[in-house]
Amino acid sequence: MSLRRRLLTLIQTLIAKEPLPLRLVLWDGEVFDFAAEPRVTLTIRSPSIMRAFVTGRIARLGDAYVAGDLTVDGTIDDILRIGITLAERLGRLSRLTRLMRPLQWAATFRHSKRNDAAANRHHYDVSNDFYRLWLDHRMTYSCAYFHTGTEDIDGAQEQKLEHICRKLRLMPGDHVLDVGCGWGGFLRLAADRYGITGVGVTNSAAQCDFAKELIADAGLSDRIEIRLQDYRDLAGQAAFDKIVSVGMYEHVGFDNLPLYFSTIARLLKPGGSLLNHGIITTNPDGRPHGPPGGEFINRYVFPGGELPHLPRLLAEMARSRLEAVDVEDLRPHYARTLLLWVRRLEAHKQRAIETAGPERYRIWRVYLAGMAHAFDRGWLSVTQTLAYKGREGRPAPRPWSRGYQYRLDGATALASALDWNVTPPCKSSSDDGTFSPVQRLKS
Repeated sequence: MSLRRRLLTLIQTLIAKEPLPLRLVLWDGEVFDFAAEPRVTLTIRSPSIMRAFVTGRIARLGDAYVAGDLTVDGTIDDILRIGITLAERLGRLSRLTRLMRPLQWAATFRHSKRNDAAANRHHYDVSNDFYRLWLDHRMTYSCAYFHTGTEDIDGAQEQKLEHICRKLRLMPGDHVLDVGCGWGGFLRLAADRYGITGVGVTNSAAQCDFAKELIADAGLSDRIEIRLQDYRDLAGQAAFDKIVSVGMYEHVGFDNLPLYFSTIARLLKPGGSLLNHGIITTNPDGRPHGPPGGEFINRYVFPGGELPHLPRLLAEMARSRLEAVDVEDLRPHYARTLLLWVRRLEAHKQRAIETAGPERYRIWRVYLAGMAHAFDRGWLSVTQTLAYKGREGRPAPRPWSRGYQYRLDGATALASALDWNVTPPCKSSSDDGTFSPVQRLKS
């Protein structure tokens, strides 16, 4: 049987139960439609790519896609829907299941300072203008936070930053460290709205320079410092009231997780709080995995990314004497965030290609869409974990409830911030049994 016939037979077998609106175009111009009115077109530009498809050589298919020798045309929603169906059926019939399933990573990437800096440059030093095309106006490159799921990316990212500020119970005068600060969006908002001072560190020179420009434009240079610095080079002891790390710890490596959390614990003041926001694997056997399509991501997107499972994350915090008090799963929020990003990227396709090149556009389009699928299917999740550092040999005090995380007005937020659980109530001062901070301080 010819290679051409083998491929057609494979696809026909996969779609036998349900015709898919897929068009296949071969290098010699021959066209095969597998349903009326195809909505997705897969173009294979050489016999060698067809051979890689049939035999399941994933790396070759990735190379061909980036080079433009294998193209997929259609809306991202149609591509995802048809791609998901094919991947599920391939999972039963072919080794190509590896294309869409989480892969266990070999521990081949050494997370030295030099290698981590190079990985960051590979990912972030593409072009600030490229990221501005599809991120929100604050350039927040992490999972947004939705109240209804109908918000645009600007509103959802604003809600995420506010949610973090309330979880940390930021107060005027707090000194805050942002580990992996990106373009400084969190620190700008926190300084402007909550009166904090802060330090942000990043390994990306492009991020660092642009973050400084944005901070200067906002008139906050006297309150926020951005450093081009590895977290392992942060000196000092008990230097910060609050520490936040968003979308960063996935890149420190499994072996460096103890160093990462012990560094944060050293820098955090007694009684201070940490908000760690990051991706986790949901693999039920507890083994760490890389993300779906790990070979493609490791080669073209972010080398060396490693995703722990939640028990590992909590255990490493506990070993560093950080008490985890709140874990919030945001899996559906990231699926939605990624879809909004990829749609914005598609809407600015020509500008993205002009800014970062056609290969970069193709890489990011499939990467964002594939990750959206991974979160939607539950192969990956993302958590915000709030932890406290004890003081004087005892656990740090904390509010009785999570109510402070969802109160938006400043007066109530301040009341919640002062509402420590260190004084047992002796009588109720309101119908609902709550106490005002003033009453509590007087008791």
